[in-house]
Amino acid sequence: MQQRWTIDELIDTWTLLPTETDLLRNKTGPTRLGFAVMLKAFQHEGRFPYNTHEVPEAAVEYVAQQVGVATDEYRAFNWRSRNSSYQRQDIRAFCGFREFTNEDAGTLTDWLSQSVVPNEARSGAVTEAALRWLRENGIEPPSPGRLQRFVDAAERHYDLRLCQTIHDRLSTDHRAGLEALLRPTTLEEDQPEDHEGLGPRGSVLQNLRTNSEKRGVESVEEQIERLRLLRRLKLPQPLFADVAPHVLTRYSERASNESPSHFRAQSPPVRLTLLAAFCTARAAELTDTLVTHLMDMVHHINVKAERRVERNFVAEFRRVHNKDRILERLLEAALGNPDGTVREVLFPVVDEQTLRDLLREYKEKGGFRQQVHTLVRSTYRSHYRRMIPWLLTELSFRSNNHRHQPVIDALGLLGRYVDSNAKIYPSEEHIPVGGVIDRNIRDLILERGPDGGTRVNRVNYELCVLSALRDALHSREIWVVGADKYRDPDKDLPQDFEARKESYFQALRQPQEVDTFVLGLEQQLKDALVMLHDGLPKNTGVRVVTRDGGRFVVTPLTRQPDPPFYDTLKGEVGRQFWNTQLLDVLVEVDRRAGITPHFKSFMTRENMPRDQLQQRLLLCLYGLGTNTGLKRVAAGQDGVGYSDLKYVRRHYIHRDALRAANAAVVNATLAARRPDIWGEGTTSCASDAKKYAAWDGNLRTQRSIRYGGDGVMIYWHVERRASGLLPENWTVRTRDSGSPPALGWKVRRPL
Repeated sequence: MQQRWTIDELIDTWTLLPTETDLLRNKTGPTRLGFAVMLKAFQHEGRFPYNTHEVPEAAVEYVAQQVGVATDEYRAFNWRSRNSSYQRQDIRAFCGFREFTNEDAGTLTDWLSQSVVPNEARSGAVTEAALRWLRENGIEPPSPGRLQRFVDAAERHYDLRLCQTIHDRLSTDHRAGLEALLRPTTLEEDQPEDHEGLGPRGSVLQNLRTNSEKRGVESVEEQIERLRLLRRLKLPQPLFADVAPHVLTRYSERASNESPSHFRAQSPPVRLTLLAAFCTARAAELTDTLVTHLMDMVHHINVKAERRVERNFVAEFRRVHNKDRILERLLEAALGNPDGTVREVLFPVVDEQTLRDLLREYKEKGGFRQQVHTLVRSTYRSHYRRMIPWLLTELSFRSNNHRHQPVIDALGLLGRYVDSNAKIYPSEEHIPVGGVIDRNIRDLILERGPDGGTRVNRVNYELCVLSALRDALHSREIWVVGADKYRDPDKDLPQDFEARKESYFQALRQPQEVDTFVLGLEQQLKDALVMLHDGLPKNTGVRVVTRDGGRFVVTPLTRQPDPPFYDTLKGEVGRQFWNTQLLDVLVEVDRRAGITPHFKSFMTRENMPRDQLQQRLLLCLYGLGTNTGLKRVAAGQDGVGYSDLKYVRRHYIHRDALRAANAAVVNATLAARRPDIWGEGTTSCASDAKKYAAWDGNLRTQRSIRYGGDGVMIYWHVERRASGLLPENWTVRTRDSGSPPALGWKVRRPL
């Protein structure tokens, strides 16, 4: 129950109406106050409080003032007495509710398994939906433990029904192909023992699970072989068409962690559904990986060539004797007599033959663009070009925008000439130019033939097509068939969007009418611009200058003085918590915010006791978050081995669970803040960020094409009265414009 209430919220929620005060006529003392509190709490929550401590003190004081009973009498009220049971019956009858029955259990379970479980991905959303359904039907919810059992039963019913449906959709050949993934494989005589990640007793499934994070032609070849293997199964396209993405992801993650022996112990519907979900999700993941490899390759060779040419230009400019002095003298002479002729003004400074020699030298070497293009062409032709036929064969590109159709046509042209040895495209071939070849480099790409006509070199044209493709993929104007990250943007909307449009707009808190949305957005922008216009002249720390086309200059803030007793408070904290370990802090965070319940296994059952699982989860989070490693953490614990932590890491810790745990910590932090000191907390962040390198084992690690390499992104956290740098693994400094001073603290490295 909400613990902090404003005076307006108390009046709206906890005020007793005349019809409600009539129920208190024959009650006095603690019974009178306890009954009134139970009544208003039941009306607000749709259930009775579990104990007296759940109701906030502010609400109790407000109700006590209305019924004329001292607030201290509330603690004397017996919530579990027979008299309290009779009072609960009166409150149910007054509110139009009834108790939960066994018939309601079956109805609730069926409704959850059919209407809620297939569509809800957030942890706890099914329980919230169950509570809403009970309240709408006037039924008092059962105890939390019993309600959770009904939720679990609904999820099991949905899984069994879905597995049987998927099993029936698979043909005999499909089932045989999926079963073949679990068969042990043996190595050929000429293959090393660790070939393709398979040991002597490996399986095809283990090979498909292997990831190749390195960028290069060899990695592309490995991923294409795995993608071809999955496509040879020829699973039907609409196999999971009516299944929500989060369900497919859950099944795929479960299949990724199951061993072949565990698969064989499952019933055929469950086993085949898990394998089919894994193959479907894995094929989309491999497709995304290949597209990412392609985009990285184009970006890498261009950036590397530009940097190399820049270094060569600087070195050449420094090496040639007196070339900079010649250029300086020419510029001074030209600016000193702009109306004179070249022969009269420039030739006396630098003779004609010297200028001809310099011109010939620049023509032989070419300009910056030409040198970059030459280097890119050489790198692409000698190494990276051999993987283009594989990608064009395995990837199918589409576009919903006719402006990018020339790129699609150009890709088709490249595909038709995959097996050709021709260096120049035939003159009768239609070659898309607009939208493919940038205007700034057309003079380098379009060559003059012996007959005086224009011809196109295949290597040069392929580079232009790949660059245009990369830009279009980055903006999602071109998408890839069978991909997930680079999928059709029209499929970003839920498949049932038209049927449930009203509920989706309500969840987004946005109007359905376009004009209303645009007018509201325009008004927000107008108000912000007016506030900026009115406040800018009064702000002495911000100036508008005219250089570089106009810019804002912000004066650095001066350090604010420390508040009174800051040193005393800091010393007292250091004295009381001088030996507090980071693991102790993590345990305390779990006790207050409850982060470990968000980490749930993808499996259908959990036999491990929750307290034992909690200990191992915290140890895993500590080992991963601090880069200590699971082996070192396990070495310092009695009764917990490395294999135990590895099992928990593989089955419980994943990205979605980590996001939910982080959200719980943030919500608990914002709830604990005192608004009169820190102001109203927000979750707004600035758009700019900085990348820091991180290991692949970090669950927050993501590959950035712009910044290069794997790492985590760090953003500025912005509040109404303060802004602070929130790096994920560095010391934080905040500066508040209000009363709190600049404070510094350490942040645990995230996962």
